[in-house]
Amino acid sequence: MANYILRRVLLMIPTLLGIMVLNFIIVQAAPGGPVEQIIAQLQGKSVSATARFSSGGGEVGGGAARPSAAQGAVESKYRGAQGIDPQLIKDLERQFGFDKPAHERFLLMMSRYLRFDFGDSFFRNRSVIRLLIDRLPVSISLGLWTTLLTYLISIPLGVAKAVRDGSRFDVWTSAVVIVGNAIPSFLFAILLIVLFAGGSYWQWFPLRGLVSDNWSDLDLWHKVTDYFWHITLPVLSMVIGGFAGLTLLTKNSFLDQIGQQYVLTARAKGLTERRVLYRHVFRNAMLIVISGFPSALISILFTGALLTEVIFSIDGIGLLGFQAAVTRDYPVMFGTLYCFTLLGLVMKLVEDLTYVLVDPRIDFERRGT
Repeated sequence: MANYILRRVLLMIPTLLGIMVLNFIIVQAAPGGPVEQIIAQLQGKSVSATARFSSGGGEVGGGAARPSAAQGAVESKYRGAQGIDPQLIKDLERQFGFDKPAHERFLLMMSRYLRFDFGDSFFRNRSVIRLLIDRLPVSISLGLWTTLLTYLISIPLGVAKAVRDGSRFDVWTSAVVIVGNAIPSFLFAILLIVLFAGGSYWQWFPLRGLVSDNWSDLDLWHKVTDYFWHITLPVLSMVIGGFAGLTLLTKNSFLDQIGQQYVLTARAKGLTERRVLYRHVFRNAMLIVISGFPSALISILFTGALLTEVIFSIDGIGLLGFQAAVTRDYPVMFGTLYCFTLLGLVMKLVEDLTYVLVDPRIDFERRGT
């Protein structure tokens, strides 16, 4: 097993590098970079206000001056740069690191990332690592509670549906599962706000945030209750969108195993249904369910919670990455991408190790993978 873990860890290096290279190329080719963002902001200001951004002290946006060759080059390179001092553009390029070739920027970025030095945000005046540290606990909190509740609901429900396949219970619960699968989590979040957060009916839960403003002043018991009071609606909205698929996956996995020959043999030996189900079927059927746990957790942490964080005004890592993509905050974009990718690769390894814990008969060493 140690050799297998070592091979997987070594395989992470080219995988991570390839993902970063591909995304770096795509982002560099996309229009509306940080310099364009600043230009757009400057064009919306007055000439006197804009001139203060020029370190060279030249007036920006003078309409009477004839455009120089440098000015023409700037305007051809950056859309909307008419009237902007070329020296200001050069200063901005130097500030954002665009005065270097793309391959040098990438190598410099990866050399820093190996030390987990993600630099500073372009527009937030804070280090990327500090932004991640501040936002990550929020997303982890949402993701862990959502994943835990999803599995606690889906696995028993899926097993019960498999055992009672075709019964009235199976039909009615299938209707609930289908409805839950058809409703997007963000729409269900809006419905919960309308019903229970003072939208139109009851105001039982808070509308925004993960804790109250005076949370630090509360004692331990009230801190815990305040936290669960705030997190109830966001987690419930995310569970609705995730439990349907896992329930059906659990049911189909158990149905497939129940029809196997070893189950018929166990029954012929006189074993009880409960012993057959939980001693023989459960271990084999749960393999495919467990295999989806890491990917489900990563999806909930960094993508599934995005709209929920926006609706409930929760400052999580998904919202941070989305805002960085909109504003072209490259350090935050690539820093979060690096962390997400690395975490996803590690969780994939954890998934394989979980296989072995659930079923010791699995031996990756003999498979040579």
